[in-house]
This record gives sequence, structure tokens and C-alpha cells, in this order.
Amino acid sequence: MNRIEAILTLDMDNIPSNFQEILKHEQEIVAKWKAEGILEHLFLREARNGAVLIFKDIDEEQVKELMKTLPFYQLKKSIEYLSLIQQF
Repeated sequence: MNRIEAILTLDMDNIPSNFQEILKHEQEIVAKWKAEGILEHLFLREARNGAVLIFKDIDEEQVKELMKTLPFYQLKKSIEYLSLIQQF
């Protein structure tokens, strides 16, 4: 079973004043992905400057397209994708 990890870092120096509103929309999208079964885990970064999302059963190109739909994608400082293989 394949996993794709997306590591999102936000540009905290350029956060808009309506950040809380953007966060609410972000949470709605993430909840939808969890309900659809394509997002396995979401971890907030300890520094609160981003998140780590682990997708399952979709390829890296699909993950990249999904990530572009997140409101926080527009606030990104960087994003890194890692293909993972789960060891049993």
C-alpha cells in the first residue's frame, strides 16, 4: 500500500488578517479527504508553521493536484513530497 507524505511549511511572515477564516476552510477540505479515505493522517508541526499530511492509495501527481486546492497552499513557504512504502 503506497503512501505519499506532503510536508507543508507556511510563510509565517506573510499571514493574512483573515487567517482564522482560511483555517476553517482548510479544515473542511481535510475532513472531506479523511471521509473519502485518501488522507490517512494529518500532523500539525510543533512550531505551528505547517503540517504533515499522509495520503494513501493515490499517486504523487494526484497528491500534488489535491494540495493545490488547499487554501494554505497559497500561503506556503515550501512543500516537499515523499513517496513511502509501509513495512509490515
